[in-house]
This record gives sequence, structure tokens and C-alpha cells, in this order.
Amino acid sequence: MAFNKNMLYYAFYKPFGVLSQFTDEDGHPGLGHLLDLPKDIYPIGRLDRDSEGLLLLTNDNRLKHHLLQPENNHPRTYWVQVDGEMKQSDIEKFLEPMDINFKGKVHRCKARSAKIIDAPDIGLRIPPIRLRKEIPTSWISIELTQGKNRQVRRMTANIGFPTLRLVRVAFGSIQLTNLKPGELVQLNAEEIKQLIK
Repeated sequence: MAFNKNMLYYAFYKPFGVLSQFTDEDGHPGLGHLLDLPKDIYPIGRLDRDSEGLLLLTNDNRLKHHLLQPENNHPRTYWVQVDGEMKQSDIEKFLEPMDINFKGKVHRCKARSAKIIDAPDIGLRIPPIRLRKEIPTSWISIELTQGKNRQVRRMTANIGFPTLRLVRVAFGSIQLTNLKPGELVQLNAEEIKQLIK
């Protein structure tokens, strides 16, 4: 897999409430409301409407296929705020195989890594999440090499901690860094070469 200088590559901070597609659907806005890109640019993978963070965009279909194949083990890192006070014993459950149900099919998955983290300095979500004063929340960092629909949310719910906020902060070597919701940057050759490694 090699870098193609004739292709375009972008990193985008997808805001909450926006679909990971360029067209609107069921009254929800798509990326076309925020981005004016060539017609052949598409996201690599998806973030559901309720999630936010790093979305890679390209017209390089070979790269897209390469990054989405589970056997290539390209990690994605998420910061997740969950309902409840999570302990180390709860975190360890992410590292064991667990079954999640999607559209009547059972998928076995596990995290590549998971840990409890301090609340990150990423600003409030717009609109803000619903907090209940009597119930604490926890932040975790979880790294996956799979990408099933709403997988992180299904995994946290599976162990009794519903997801309140989910932010993808890295896809392989590409990180969200200082991007703000709705911001787009073009990736350079070196960044793509690091991503492909």
C-alpha cells in the first residue's frame, strides 16, 4: 500500500448530530452542510450521529479498503464518558471477548486496550449531555481494531455503563489534536505514509 500523490486526504472533526455521509437523511444533516469537497470524497468508516470526533475523508478507495479491513488491525481510539463510576475490574471486561448484538447477529469483539482517564479538556458538547447529580460519570479511553455499528456504545452498555458522550480522538497515527468541531485539515504525504505503516 503506497501513498498516492494524485489523491486527496483530510481529517475532519465531525460534530455531534451530523451524519457521516454527505446527504441528509430522516431530517438529520449530512456532511454536505459543513463541507464543500469534490464529489468523489467519502469518509473512511463512520461515526454514528450521536458521536463526534475524528473522521478521515479521501477519494483513495484503496486506502479506504485497507484501513477498514479488520485483519489489518488499524486502531481507533475513543474517549468515552459513561454513566456511573467505573472501576479497574470493569475496565478489564473490555479486554476479554464479549458478544454484542447487531441486527439480530451476534458479534464477538474486545478492546485492544482500555483505561480510566481524567476528564479530558475538550470543551462541552453542543448540546450538552444530560447529567444526573446523584449519579457520577467516568471517562475511559478505549482502543479498537474493529468498527461494528455503535460498537463502543454496545460494549459499555453490555457491562452496565451507558455511554453519555463518545469522541474518536485517533485513527491509527492520525490524531484529532487541536481540531474543533466542524474544522477540516488536509493531510500531507508524511501523515498518510505513517497511517499506512
